[in-house]
Amino acid sequence: MTVDPVHVVLPGDVDDPTVPSGGNVYDRRICDGLVALGVPVRETALAGAWPRPGTAARAELGRVLAECRDGAVVLLDGLVACGVPDVVAPHAERLRLVVLVHLPLADETGLAPALAAELDAAERETLRAASAVVATSPWAARRLVEHHGLAPSRVHTVPPGTDPAPLAPGTNAPARLLCVASVTPRKGHDLLVDALAAVADLPWSCEFAGPHSRDPAHVARVRGLVERHGLGNRVRWSGPLTGAPLAAAYAAADLLVLPSRAETFGMVVTEALARGVPVLATAVSGVPDTLGRDDDGTVPGLLVPAGDAGALAEALRRWLTDGSLRRDLRSSARRRRDSLSTWDESTHAAATLLARLRR
Repeated sequence: MTVDPVHVVLPGDVDDPTVPSGGNVYDRRICDGLVALGVPVRETALAGAWPRPGTAARAELGRVLAECRDGAVVLLDGLVACGVPDVVAPHAERLRLVVLVHLPLADETGLAPALAAELDAAERETLRAASAVVATSPWAARRLVEHHGLAPSRVHTVPPGTDPAPLAPGTNAPARLLCVASVTPRKGHDLLVDALAAVADLPWSCEFAGPHSRDPAHVARVRGLVERHGLGNRVRWSGPLTGAPLAAAYAAADLLVLPSRAETFGMVVTEALARGVPVLATAVSGVPDTLGRDDDGTVPGLLVPAGDAGALAEALRRWLTDGSLRRDLRSSARRRRDSLSTWDESTHAAATLLARLRR
C-alpha cells in the first residue's frame, strides 16, 4: 500500500551555507531524520522575503498547498506560514497543517510597533487555523498558548537535539571567547562589543562566527563599535561557519557568549555544552531552560539580564579573573553534556506527532 508523504514547506535558504541559522539546521535535521526513519517526505523550499513575501512567492505557496491531496499532512516552517494566513488558512479544513514556530514573528528585534502588531495578528490567525503547532522549547510552547489563546493540546514541544562531540581542550591565557550568531540586532553583538571594551584591560580574544548579510546597516554599526573601542586586533570576524570549520571554532573556545535580546531555544548553547564549553548568555526567553543544570544541580554557565551591557561586562570580568570559577563552570559543562537530548530523540518526537495526524 502506498503511504502518502508528509509535505514539508521550508524557506528557500534552508540549505544555503552562506546563511546558516538554528532554524535552518533544525529543519534540515528533522527532514533528514524523518527520511531515515522511513517516513516519506516531500520537501518544497520556497524563495521569498518571508514572512512578508511578494506576490510571486505568495502565489507559489498557494499553488503548493492546493496541489496537496485532501487529508495530507503538511509541515510548514513558521517563517513561511505565519505571515500569510490568507494563503494558508483556506486550506486548513482539507489539510492537516502543522506549523513549526522557531521564533514568534513579533519577537524579532527592531520591528516598528505597527509592523510587529501586524505580524503578531497574522501569526495568531495562522496558528489558530492549524491542526497542530510545534514549538522548539517549553518556554516557547507556553508563550504561544498564552499569547495566541491556543489549546495546550494542540501545541507540541520538539526541542533541537545535539550531536556527540569531542571535549574542547580549552586554552591558557589569553582566553578565547566565541559568539556564534547571525549579526542582527536580536543577537546583541553591539552589547557584547561594549562589554568587551569594558574588560579590554584583561587578556582575551573573541571570534564572531555568523552571517553578516541579513542586516548590513547593523553589521556596519557593530564594526564601527569595534573600531571605536580599539578592539580591531582582538575581535575576529569569521563569517558563516558550518561543518569542520564550525567544529574547530568550538574546539578552540573557552567560553561561548550569547548576548541575545530574544531567543526561543539557543541551539549554540547546547552545541557548546556538547563539547564541555561553558556559556555566558542572557537570561532571556528559553535560554535558561536550554542551559539547564548538570547532575549536581549546577548551572554550567553564567546568565545575565538581556540588553544590559554592564551586567555582561561584569560577568565577563568575573570569568576572566576567577580561575576557580572557570574550572567549576568547565566541570559543570562537561557533566551537562551527558544529559543533552539527541537529534534522534527530536526526530522520533516529530515522527510520532506526524503519525498521529496521518491516521
